[in-house]
Amino acid sequence: MANHKSALKRIKQTETRRLLNKYKHKTARNAVRDLKKTTDKKEANAMLPKVSAMLDKLIKTNILHKNKVANIKSKLTKYVNALS
Repeated sequence: MANHKSALKRIKQTETRRLLNKYKHKTARNAVRDLKKTTDKKEANAMLPKVSAMLDKLIKTNILHKNKVANIKSKLTKYVNALS
């Protein structure tokens, strides 16, 4: 176990951040999944900006890589545009 107060604090901070990152990532994945399940174009068009914003926030906090998010957003946009 840690021998210094600062090390104990770092352990607590790391755990708190890990849980928050896990929550944000899981929430974004669920939003992407829900968007992919949608068959209504109007509803999908309303969801797309919200999902894109969630993914952009994951880039900002270094949870996901910008290229991965770009690929996800591209695929989602293609999906939404293909809906009739």
